[in-house]
Amino acid sequence: MARMTSTARPHLNRRLAEFGTTIFAEMSALAVATGSINLGQGFPDTDGPEEIREAAVRALRDGRGNQYPPGPGIPELRTAVAAHQLRRYGLSYDPETEVLVTAGATEAIAASLLALLEPGDEVVALEPYYDSYAASIAMAGGRRVPVTLRPHEGSFRLDLDELRAAVTDRTRLLLINTPHNPTGTVLTRAELAAIAELAVARDLLVVTDEVYEHLVFDGAEHLPLATFPGMRERTVTIGSAGKTFSFTGWKVGWVTGTTELVTAVRSAKQFLTYVSSGPFQYAVAEALALPDSYFEAFRADMLAKRDLLATGLADAGFEVFRTAGTYFITTDIRPLGETDGFAFCRALPERAGVVAIPNAVFYDHREAGAPFVRFAFCKQTEVLTEAAERLRKAFAG
Repeated sequence: MARMTSTARPHLNRRLAEFGTTIFAEMSALAVATGSINLGQGFPDTDGPEEIREAAVRALRDGRGNQYPPGPGIPELRTAVAAHQLRRYGLSYDPETEVLVTAGATEAIAASLLALLEPGDEVVALEPYYDSYAASIAMAGGRRVPVTLRPHEGSFRLDLDELRAAVTDRTRLLLINTPHNPTGTVLTRAELAAIAELAVARDLLVVTDEVYEHLVFDGAEHLPLATFPGMRERTVTIGSAGKTFSFTGWKVGWVTGTTELVTAVRSAKQFLTYVSSGPFQYAVAEALALPDSYFEAFRADMLAKRDLLATGLADAGFEVFRTAGTYFITTDIRPLGETDGFAFCRALPERAGVVAIPNAVFYDHREAGAPFVRFAFCKQTEVLTEAAERLRKAFAG
C-alpha cells in the first residue's frame, strides 16, 4: 500500500518560509542569460597569489588534507590564524582551544548563532545586513531586531541612541559587521567603544563579522571589537580567507574567541559540515604569513578599482556613497528618476548590460533600502572600465 504524504502544511520549515532563492543567484543567472557584466555577486574574476594556489596543489599532491582533517581545523592553520590576530591586533588566542576553522564565514555565522541562541532570543543586527544573517537567526529560532544605518554626509552611519534603544531584556546578542557589507561603512573607534560599553553594561554576547578586515581605505582603520575593554570574553570574531586572498571558492573561514565560546560554536559546527577544505587549509596557513607588502598591494589595487567605478557611476548620474571598506559601492538611483531598486536591477541588464544588486533585499525595512543599489568592484580593470562606459551611455547619453 502506497504511503500517503501530508499536504496539510508547506514542506519548508516555517522559520525559513520568507527566504527563497537568494538575490545573488537570481542576478547571476540574469547576467549569464543576457551576457551582462556581473557587478552583483561579490567574487573576484581573477585568482589570488600564484604561490598560494601552488601551495594548495602541493598539499593535494602530498596527500595533506585529502582525507578528513581535524575537526577544529589543521594545527598549521589554527596557529596561523592566532599569529595573524596577535601580529595585527595584539589579540592573543590559544590555537588549540580558541580558534576554529569553518567552511567560510557563512558557516561560521550560522554555527555561532545556532550555538549561542535559544528560541525567542533577540539579536540586534545592523541593517542592511548580509542575507545569511536573517536566515541563520531564523534557523536558531531567534528574533532579529534591525538597527538601520542611514545616509549621512556621503556615507552610511550608525545611530548609537537607536542601537541602545533596540536592546531589551530579551536581547541575547549583538551581530556586528565592520567593514560593513553592503554599505562600505567602517565603524569608528568611538562607535566601537560605545558598542563595547553597551555590551558590557547589558551583559550581551557579540558576534563580529570582520571578513573585509584588510580592505579599508582613505585612512579608515579596522579595529576588532574584541580589543576593547571587557570584550574579549564575550566576542566571537569571524574571519575568512576568501575576501583577502581572492579564493572565494575555497570556503575557508575561522572563528576566534574564548575557549568557552569557541567550544560552543564548535558543538554546532560539527553537525553542519564537520570538516571541509582540507588541502586548502594548508594553503591559507601560508597565505596568512604573507608579508605586509601583499596586503598593502591588495588594498591599493582595490582602492584604484573603487575610484574607477565610483567615477563611472557618478558620471552616469548615480549618487555614489563613500566606500571606506569592503569591495562594494552603494548608490542612490533617485537622481536617475528611479525609486525601486528591485525593478531597476532587473531592467539594468537590458538597459546597460550590467548587473547589480538591490540593497532592499538586505533590509527588514524594505522601504528604507528601496532606492539603493550595490555594485561590486572586485573585477579586472578592463571589466570595470567597460561597465562604467556602458552605464554612462545608458544613463548620461
